[in-house]
Amino acid sequence: MSEKELIKVSVEEFSRLQSYMLASEKDTDSYNLMKDRYIELKVILNSFGVSLTELDKIKE
Repeated sequence: MSEKELIKVSVEEFSRLQSYMLASEKDTDSYNLMKDRYIELKVILNSFGVSLTELDKIKE
């Protein structure tokens, strides 16, 4: 997978995951698991230099 493809897939997953998080209750195990993946994706996207200012709806 090329770098551009990895960035594209990560942005799509990040966006989708945030939608699920916003639709979930914060005090649940599933939310906490999603939050772990959310943090991982933020690290991945930041390492590629992707600005999350417009993409990040959760801001945690």
